[in-house]
Amino acid sequence: MKTLKIHGAENITIEDAPIPEPGEGEVRVRMQYGGICGSDLHYYFHGRNGAFVVNEPFTPGHEMSGVVDLDPSGRWAAGTPVTIAPATYGHSEPGIEDRKYLWPGGSYFGSASTTPHTQGGMSEYRVVKDFMIRELPEGLSVRDASLAEPLAVALHAIAIAGGVEGQKVLVTGSGPIGLCTVAAAVALGASEVTATDMLEGPLQRARAVGAAHTILAGVDEVPALTYDLAFECSGVAPAVSQALAAVRRAGTVVQVGILPADKIAVNLEPLVSREVRYFGTFRFDDEIEGAVTMLAEHPEIAKVITHVIDADDIVEAFQTARNSQESGKVVVSLWLDDEGQATA
Repeated sequence: MKTLKIHGAENITIEDAPIPEPGEGEVRVRMQYGGICGSDLHYYFHGRNGAFVVNEPFTPGHEMSGVVDLDPSGRWAAGTPVTIAPATYGHSEPGIEDRKYLWPGGSYFGSASTTPHTQGGMSEYRVVKDFMIRELPEGLSVRDASLAEPLAVALHAIAIAGGVEGQKVLVTGSGPIGLCTVAAAVALGASEVTATDMLEGPLQRARAVGAAHTILAGVDEVPALTYDLAFECSGVAPAVSQALAAVRRAGTVVQVGILPADKIAVNLEPLVSREVRYFGTFRFDDEIEGAVTMLAEHPEIAKVITHVIDADDIVEAFQTARNSQESGKVVVSLWLDDEGQATA
């Protein structure tokens, strides 16, 4: 089978590898599509994602979908369309018993945080644990199901906030996660959603998935004391200050974008004077179930996908995904023909 391997900064190859055999409690999936995430961009362009350095050949990809190829248990027939919940879980600790996604000792597809690295899904075939399988409902394409993982991140952020129904919502940063957050907030009944970004391309895409208003950051003012909730999806310090200032008294800010592991300058005055609640959010719990359902019921969310690029052109795919003016979510087609079928 073919598989992608990152060896370091801007060094990625297509290699041959044996087709893996599933063991007990495992299923072999013919991977078809994989979304390029921000962490994948860091691994490819920098050879690291924060503190996690690529020290061995490493297959990226955790936003995956495909079809069952072999399930020794017989639970899933060959050809069953699925998406993958990419996490395994470590051991519980006091205070986080109900948050398994925070348990230490777990792993995540396409991550150099473990040694050996946890290989991702951008291969023709991948063996996964059976508890990772999520069967797709009728009407949801395998391509669009590659959005289930980032949409689950957005749904988890909304759950941390306590829901969005009837709320006036601000989303700062309109990259793929920001777009998923906009789309999810609209689908879940927010009264109004406003999105910000420093580029017009992302703002166009935010409007396409339901944002009622958009603000060009650095040019247009974000009104203060205006929103019930803000989801900060850019991961940059000025946007954090902006989100804290934009919510009303006793409003809520949820930090979705990953901030640098360094000292940053943020204006926390509204946190105190207005009793603003500021929450962090990390990956997701079981929200991928809701993400699959939402994608089936709201096909317009698939507008987040702007490019589908063949795995043979993987460098082009990464270059495109890096260009946030021109691209939203870039999805890699894993050696499929024009009809979306696996090639021999």
